[in-house]
Amino acid sequence: MPKNHHPSINLLNDKHAGIFDKFVDWALTIGRLVVILTEVIALSAFLYRFTLDRQLIDLHSKIKQEEAIVGYLKGKEEAYRNLQDRIAVASTFLQSGGKDVKVLNDIVGLAPLGMTFNDLTLTENNIKIDANFQFISSLRTFVNSLKSYPNVKNVSIVKIENKLSNALISVSITAALKEN
Repeated sequence: MPKNHHPSINLLNDKHAGIFDKFVDWALTIGRLVVILTEVIALSAFLYRFTLDRQLIDLHSKIKQEEAIVGYLKGKEEAYRNLQDRIAVASTFLQSGGKDVKVLNDIVGLAPLGMTFNDLTLTENNIKIDANFQFISSLRTFVNSLKSYPNVKNVSIVKIENKLSNALISVSITAALKEN
């Protein structure tokens, strides 16, 4: 039995296909590929946007959580910083206070017999002494001792007054300290 054969009808003859026809066929094929590639890129960008939106929402919620934690700990942070500042100030005074006490003790130790302190003020660079002396020799001894003290740069007698009513010499002395 003979096989059914379907006849094919080709209205275009391949032999006569020109360069223009081949170019149009090539351009349509490449155009389809470009359109498909563009659609894939656009769809990928569209889907990636949802990923970025989800990450943005997650970051905003994380920031809100961190803000709540920071707000909760704000008072403790302020107390901690205040404590650190007070410790720093105390350590500064502790370091300079020991030196100041030594200088004051040394100055008081230089006082000869017949001398009484009315006022003794120690600043960063100066010592101001208001004192009464019974004898001029006590004043001379104290001033010479003060001049020879290693931490004193120079000594100035600011005021000297002889009080005849109580037989005392009232003196104001300023001594400049050496910088350490």
